Amino acid sequence: MTYRKILDEIRLAFPQPISNTIHDSYFIHSMMRALDQVDTLKTHLPFLGSIGTGDFDAAKKAELPEDISTVEEVTTDLVSYLQGMTIFGHPRTQQNVIAPTTIPSLIGVLLASLHNPNLCWDASSQLVALAEVEVIAMTSQLVGYDAEQSGGVFTFGGTGTTLYGVKIGLEKACPETMHKGTPEDAVVFVSDAGHYCAANITGWLGIGTNNLITIPTTSENEMDIELLEQELRKALTDEKKIACIIATLGTTDAFGLDNLLHIVALRETLVDEFQLDYQPHIHADAVIGWAWSVFNNYDFEENPLGFRPRTIRALAGACRRIQHLSLADSVGIDFHKTGFAPYISSLVLVKDRTDLDLLKRSPEQMPYLYHFGQYRPGMFTLETSRAGTGVLAALANLKLFGEEGLRAILGHIVEMTQLLREHLEGHEGTTVLNRGNFGTVTLFRAYPVGVDTFEIKRQEFEDAGNRDILIAHNAYNKEIFQYVNSEAMEGRGVFISTTDCYRKTAYGEPIVALKSFILSPFVDEEDVKTVVAKVLEAREAIG
Repeated sequence: MTYRKILDEIRLAFPQPISNTIHDSYFIHSMMRALDQVDTLKTHLPFLGSIGTGDFDAAKKAELPEDISTVEEVTTDLVSYLQGMTIFGHPRTQQNVIAPTTIPSLIGVLLASLHNPNLCWDASSQLVALAEVEVIAMTSQLVGYDAEQSGGVFTFGGTGTTLYGVKIGLEKACPETMHKGTPEDAVVFVSDAGHYCAANITGWLGIGTNNLITIPTTSENEMDIELLEQELRKALTDEKKIACIIATLGTTDAFGLDNLLHIVALRETLVDEFQLDYQPHIHADAVIGWAWSVFNNYDFEENPLGFRPRTIRALAGACRRIQHLSLADSVGIDFHKTGFAPYISSLVLVKDRTDLDLLKRSPEQMPYLYHFGQYRPGMFTLETSRAGTGVLAALANLKLFGEEGLRAILGHIVEMTQLLREHLEGHEGTTVLNRGNFGTVTLFRAYPVGVDTFEIKRQEFEDAGNRDILIAHNAYNKEIFQYVNSEAMEGRGVFISTTDCYRKTAYGEPIVALKSFILSPFVDEEDVKTVVAKVLEAREAIG
């Protein structure tokens, strides 16, 4: 076969650049065929098809085919890779912070993928660049920034948002680092419940993980302000440069909320006291917690949406911290978490858009770009290529939900979380660990018959004499998890998850916890009851 004949076949596998009604129908049919094949994998179970073990040794021997294939053959092959994939919108799925995605956000991803805009420049992305600016403006207003002064950029994930925050802070504390390299006296602060990406970032930026100062958290999983002050004072006395203080607004395991108001006030005090010639940058890692900003103006007393009293208290409890997001110099936001968009849709906001100038490159380094146009974020972004998928997905959901819709969906999943806690606390064999946290994640433990669950938490946490008991109960909860998980795989329960270290005891031992992370709007009380029933069933089976 000549290359021209092969080329003619290959051209049929592309969307046509000029409207062709017959081929356009074929394109739509091909997409629908793929979705139909995925739909055949759906059952009553919370995953697609059946769960099996992938043969990774065989995968390492994969070879490039000799001949071309067809759209139909490739589609069937691709669908097969979804076997065993968790359905995150299923009411029997309560695993970690992975959200189901809306239809409009999926359409946004499809449209951006179809026409492949690159957001480095409006010349290569046209009005998709405008969509990014609109999302930045909407989200700035939501968290309390002045949209006329703020700025931002979509990036490669929650880690990317914090990376931008720390890098900006490093340039403020140590000017010209971009050109001269990272000095040895720069330090970064984060809580011990903060995301581990802080270690990645300090390592990759050359600050060094040894210069990441981890501050212990209180019983409510928030940074201990007194200990933070001690460590900040020590660093400044030792003539260290504070590159960034990372405040976590919604920790991954427990939804702990750092006290941003006090952190900012402490920063101002130390700037004056030590006569600093720079202002240490404060980045709010709010990739999970940002969405609760929709309740900043909600009338909790009037409660027009009719949430239960315990839900109202939880929403108000989160708002007491989330409402101060506007005090941070930058904020990290994941629409693919509590914004219900597909991966990856992450935005870093900066309170003052001129902060982004600290990251700018010289135009001479990019002679083939930016000769015209109004929007040129590629002059300061880490990425050269930035897809429009996350932007259009985020915009789709912001327009779909509005404040009202986000309040309704967040309020519902918080309400289901509170119901789960009520049911767990209604049994003598289970206890909630993060009772003082107000998100949609519940960390809990189960104990054997005869254990006083009202006292055991304190005893295990405080008394090193209970180390062996703690270790035994850690193993017990891992057994509980294995039982519940295996039941869910057979369609007889709910997928939950676990964490090997919810937090450490006063004597340094990790505390294992069972974990329910409710993010599906389809979860209802019967699904919550099933979690508790399966945990109690596992308790009886294990003994």
